[in-house]
Amino acid sequence: MPYPSAARFPHNKGLHIPIPLRSPLKVIAQTMAALLLVLGLVGCKSLPRVVPDLERRPPPVRLEGSQGPLSAERSRAILERLRASGQGSDVLSRHLAVEEAVVGSPLTVGNKAVLLEDGPATYRAMLAAIEAAKDHIHLETYILDDDDIGQQFANALIAKQRQGVQVLLIHDSVGTLRTPDAFFQRLTDTGIRVLEFNPLNPALARTTWELNERDHRKLLIVDGRIAFLGGINISGVYSSGSFASGGRSGTGDGKTDDTPWRDTHIQLQGPVVAEFQKMFLDTWKTQKGEAYTERDFYPTPDLAGRHVVRAIASSPQDNYSQIYATLLSAIGSAESTVYLTNAYFAPDPQLLEALQDAAARGVDVRLILPSKTDSWLIFHAGRNYYTQLLKAGVKIYERQGVILHTKAGLIDGVWSTIGSTNLDWRSFLHNYEVNAVVLGTEFGDQLQKLFNADLAESKQITLHEWTRRGLLLRAKELFARAWEYWL
Repeated sequence: MPYPSAARFPHNKGLHIPIPLRSPLKVIAQTMAALLLVLGLVGCKSLPRVVPDLERRPPPVRLEGSQGPLSAERSRAILERLRASGQGSDVLSRHLAVEEAVVGSPLTVGNKAVLLEDGPATYRAMLAAIEAAKDHIHLETYILDDDDIGQQFANALIAKQRQGVQVLLIHDSVGTLRTPDAFFQRLTDTGIRVLEFNPLNPALARTTWELNERDHRKLLIVDGRIAFLGGINISGVYSSGSFASGGRSGTGDGKTDDTPWRDTHIQLQGPVVAEFQKMFLDTWKTQKGEAYTERDFYPTPDLAGRHVVRAIASSPQDNYSQIYATLLSAIGSAESTVYLTNAYFAPDPQLLEALQDAAARGVDVRLILPSKTDSWLIFHAGRNYYTQLLKAGVKIYERQGVILHTKAGLIDGVWSTIGSTNLDWRSFLHNYEVNAVVLGTEFGDQLQKLFNADLAESKQITLHEWTRRGLLLRAKELFARAWEYWL
């Protein structure tokens, strides 16, 4: 969720700073934000032109294990096994050739990846890992609500801090705007170090104040050995799962209802956890968080499984979004299928072109998008592109009966990604995001089953039907598209 939802606040997403505010200083912050928008003082950035050279010879791929870089012979053996699992095609080489050029993190082997569907299963796994913590807990989240779920996590973190486990918590200022100060004060009173990312109040800024830059990551690391990431915030809206009613959510018209939320997370163990640890500690450092005690942040990793995983982070400080460039390279390398499930779809011209080109090559391109949402602006901005995509042969489905919040992709059955990144300008330009890329058919088969389950609960949008939609929907799409850069 890139912004507090319409159900949470009377405004929609973007630079609208919603109420209730917790202090007069936040009223000042709200006013300044509005002035910045009106005066156009918040600079616009542009997405880079990514042109993968898919015909060139792939450079040597870095593979790392529990003891560091693998030998060239061992690396070749692992890559050959992955290629064989891709039904004999060389698609992995094509993906990796571009990934190596744009992504700074290594491809790690010996990992265990577990797919987590919806809030209840994810919260059980996260809380179990917290309860078992022995050394440290690092939690980074966009939303941390003061509700039953939020209190469960608060109590679990406080209990571990009292046992001597060091707890560091990063929460985004906009995402937790509704969470009262008392909630975080209770945490700090027990010794937990709490860092508010990019405070809305400029007077509290520890670095250059950038209203539009938000921490949209959802990342939990326990003892440097287990990591969780994906689209699931810490909030009661996820408490019911996606096949039972309950919880508070929003509709396309900004009204609250009891529609369940559908989301996806991933649990990782093995050498790749160290890469996510680096990301967390780098954010703490750049935001000038409180000093902490050095713990065993990078224990010698165990060989937890057979999955090959790459950790990818992006931030507005990067020259380009590594997640964006990686996704474009994977779509451009696709030979058979591109399956994307995403909550917020407002594509830039290059992503549109990549999807259309893939369909033109005969690739089966399918998008599962929301039928209901917590932000009607981004909802209608994305629908504005349906005609163009449908004419190009892209298949579009809208997930029924839930608020779709998943951010996942599966390409050629061998390249999988799960994370916090939406397919919109905000995720690619303005947010701190984090994703995992998992290679091979073992995990790809799991994600395929989940994609199929969502597909079975979705309605296909046909070109014939879509071209006959009403004038009111068309007007909403045009209005929303004018704001898509800021959504």
